[in-house]
Amino acid sequence: MLEDKDYFAEVYRVVREVPVGRVTTYGAIARYLSLRAGARMVGWAMVASHGHDVPAHRVVNRIGVLSGKHFFGSPTAMQELLEAEGVQVEDDRVVDFQTRLWDPSVELAL
Repeated sequence: MLEDKDYFAEVYRVVREVPVGRVTTYGAIARYLSLRAGARMVGWAMVASHGHDVPAHRVVNRIGVLSGKHFFGSPTAMQELLEAEGVQVEDDRVVDFQTRLWDPSVELAL
């Protein structure tokens, strides 16, 4: 279990591993890191990530919705960043979400 002081840095480390053109979820990161507060804690880390060179736009909710879009510079910035990486978004949701999903428990265990 991570100490509270370390969880932001560990979340950022995992998010930096998400490849261009892929997305992960708050919950997948939380499970990988065994975080007590789970997905909510990852969300807090993403809100605080601006200025830390973290591709926070690649983190979505468990069904592929851009639930963190309100924390970017504009209501469309998160979608624009994803689309620039080849991720199609419709109605604030990642198209072909299961194909685009990157799970750190699988990918980082290799």
